[in-house]
Amino acid sequence: MSDEASPEITPEAVETAVNAALSAIAEASDSAELKAVRAAHAAEGSTLARLNARMRDVPKEKKAEFGKLLGQGRGRVSQALAAREEEIAAAETAARLEAERVDITAVPRRARTGARHPLTLLQEEISDVFVGMGWEIAEGPELEHEWFNFDALNIAPDHPSRQMQDSFYVDPVERHLVMRTHTSPVQMRSMLERDIPIYVLSPGRVYRADEFDATHLPVFSQFEGLVVDRGITMAHLKGTLDHIARVLFGDEAKTRMRANYFPFTEPSAEFDLWHPTFKGGARWIEWGGCGMVNPNVLRAAGIDPEEYSGFAFGMGFERTLMFRSDVKDMRDMAEGDVRFSEQFGMVV
Repeated sequence: MSDEASPEITPEAVETAVNAALSAIAEASDSAELKAVRAAHAAEGSTLARLNARMRDVPKEKKAEFGKLLGQGRGRVSQALAAREEEIAAAETAARLEAERVDITAVPRRARTGARHPLTLLQEEISDVFVGMGWEIAEGPELEHEWFNFDALNIAPDHPSRQMQDSFYVDPVERHLVMRTHTSPVQMRSMLERDIPIYVLSPGRVYRADEFDATHLPVFSQFEGLVVDRGITMAHLKGTLDHIARVLFGDEAKTRMRANYFPFTEPSAEFDLWHPTFKGGARWIEWGGCGMVNPNVLRAAGIDPEEYSGFAFGMGFERTLMFRSDVKDMRDMAEGDVRFSEQFGMVV
């Protein structure tokens, strides 16, 4: 789409585009109509996308203001799409169930009792810990726009993670859609959609072009935390990590940090866990990455880094389960054998 065909960014233009999208979303009566609305109002070529393309022409002193305006508008449309999608899915499911209703007096087929997956149980346990601290649980799409997955997180266009051999792009590539490589896009969406202070945990599946072997999966799950508030320091980050370590691994557990580099945090660190009950003896184990939110990331969300600061961290559920429960092969978590889940008990 050429610059000449793209409208100027103004509050009125953004509000008009958002209202048109919300009206179309409300009128969609089934999945097919909603899919067409999504393509017309939220995908590449939509008015909001073309307005976003004009951000490069906005004066530097106005970028934060217009960036937040556009981000909040697109966030409202995304939320409305998700809500309407849920309503339509529920209605279509109810209609399908009614059409497929069977005689419940028929002889039942006996089936083996299963067990909830240990990764699900671990995710709920960790989420409960953070909810208990007053945090919110945030979710986002697994098919993500490249801007949320990379650009907004200060990841340069030539960064290796953006290459097709490392990430799963969706055809056509020109739409800039990628299966999210981390749950960090949820953090960016949270900063755009929520008021400060922000305390969110974002658990969920992520996708990378990794081998399927004992220590790697192409589809795995992460939990990432984000805090944005006044006066946040590395001390708050360290205290949070130590707390979750003690809850999951016992009172003697603790963490330590080693300097590292991540585009979306500065300063950045890898952090290790002191695992006091590790089978074979207590030891330090690498657990994840963390750091203070990079000012460029705050600016991308329209947040003034001179007034606010924040921290972020992330680790994998599979890795956590491996050294918490002495699981030797990560493939056991993905192959669907109920005997693996049964080891962890019938927890409701």
